[in-house]
Amino acid sequence: MDSISQVKQTHKVLDVQNISKIYQTAAGKVVALKNVSFSVPKSQFVSIVGPSGSGKSTLLNMIGALDKPTRGTVLMDGIDLFGLSDNQIARIRNNKIGFVFQSFNLINRSSVQKNIEMPGIISGMDSYIRTRRSLSILKTLGILKKANHKPNNLSGGEQQRVAIGRALINNPSIILADEPTGNLDTSTGEEIFQLLSQLTRRYLRTVVMITHNVDLAKRTDRSIYMKDGIIEKDVNN
Repeated sequence: MDSISQVKQTHKVLDVQNISKIYQTAAGKVVALKNVSFSVPKSQFVSIVGPSGSGKSTLLNMIGALDKPTRGTVLMDGIDLFGLSDNQIARIRNNKIGFVFQSFNLINRSSVQKNIEMPGIISGMDSYIRTRRSLSILKTLGILKKANHKPNNLSGGEQQRVAIGRALINNPSIILADEPTGNLDTSTGEEIFQLLSQLTRRYLRTVVMITHNVDLAKRTDRSIYMKDGIIEKDVNN
């Protein structure tokens, strides 16, 4: 992994401003988010917690520019995501946002190394740089020996490490992790949590993690508790 300055900065990687999301259904309007605002500085590990239907997944979709809000603004490194064209948003998603999903979403016909390199391939990264970065990431994640394996031959924990590696390849401004320990046993889930925590402390990455696990949330730098589409409380741990 490329060397990174060890001095923490107060730069706002993410600034969510008065986000609302209203869905029109056959039964009428459903307010999924209502005037949600918060910001995240560089190298902070933030958990977003709440029961099903609280709005946390909808919020993650807004932050990741996977869906557009009814009202409000999301700034990523000062860039208004929803003031961009669809093509520009796609480039932001590929270059500034790393996604880690509960179900891994790996390509089983490709090698572990090729899976990690995929966002770099899409962004047009030079092949030498891509290879150097992917091997460095594989080493950092402790799965260098698995570089030529196919994902379906790995354990769940190893597959999630590959997914994290894929999220890192383009040096994103922020990593969005949607229930990253949800499909893992307790021990493996703890390993993945520790890895995400290490990314913020050792490599100064910014991580926003959706979780149902309140105990894990309390161990992040900060927990944002969602209920009925609003922020119920925002706590520094």
